Amino acid sequence: MNTQSNAVPGSFGVPGEAAVPFPATRLFSWLVRRELWEHRSIYIAPLAVAGVALFGALIEVLTLPHRMRGFLVTLDPMHQRELLEQPYMMVAGFMMLTAMLVGAFYCIEALHGERRDRSILFWKSLPVSDLMTVLSKMSIPVFVLQLIAFVATLAVQWIMLLLSSAVLLGSGMSPAMLWTRLPIVQMSVMLLYHLLILHGLWHAPFYAWFLMVSSWAKRAPFLWAVVPPLAIGIAEKIAFNTSYFASMLWNHLGGSPDAGSQAQSGSMSNMLGRFEPVRLLTAPELWAGLAVTAIFLAAAVRLRRYREPI
Repeated sequence: MNTQSNAVPGSFGVPGEAAVPFPATRLFSWLVRRELWEHRSIYIAPLAVAGVALFGALIEVLTLPHRMRGFLVTLDPMHQRELLEQPYMMVAGFMMLTAMLVGAFYCIEALHGERRDRSILFWKSLPVSDLMTVLSKMSIPVFVLQLIAFVATLAVQWIMLLLSSAVLLGSGMSPAMLWTRLPIVQMSVMLLYHLLILHGLWHAPFYAWFLMVSSWAKRAPFLWAVVPPLAIGIAEKIAFNTSYFASMLWNHLGGSPDAGSQAQSGSMSNMLGRFEPVRLLTAPELWAGLAVTAIFLAAAVRLRRYREPI
């Protein structure tokens, strides 16, 4: 004989007691924690890459006194700054790439995995809407992963800076030029808005597409996520001898219409400096991408609601 619970959507309760409303913000935070518990690669992969980057940076730190005594002191201040910040920017670049890859593979697996292992039946029994579940999963690559990458990068860069200062002092040299030529604070601020705006908001349509495919595909979600855009680009090239679709995807991935040329010119710090937050946040391409993101997320919510377990 089945008993009926007094719990209502948005609240948790037990039979015979009044239902206590559960705040939506607290419920959302618990859903995000659930993703971190179930998908440990979200933070393990960035931490592992940070450890590898720190190990490689130790070699660069040990050779710093030799370079400071040699050609580095003969360069003008601008070139000194570029050479000093190069290893720090390489660490940031590796962490950005790691966050992008982890976010993409997470989204491809997020909704498909719960249908494959049938855990979706348990989660659907809880008073949590499909919309909030999908949004919590979307927040992982857009915000959570970017913040994890930022904190890990910041920790590695400051450890590199302190170790470099200690090595210089141990070699009888002053670390003053290192601290005056290396804009560590400005680099950190630039990295934060670069991660949140470009790798978060601008890349949101890609993550939403992966989530939609993950909620629809019965098997091989990675192929279903990659093959259709690739087929569209190839078909356009064969039929019209143009590559507008591929250029649109590449430019949106870079965050600006001239992303391809920016990635090939100048140091990484100069490339980051070209991304102005006000210009990016007011760009029509960003809002068009967010509109596409909303469409993909709405489709993912509907598919999760009616799609059967695999």
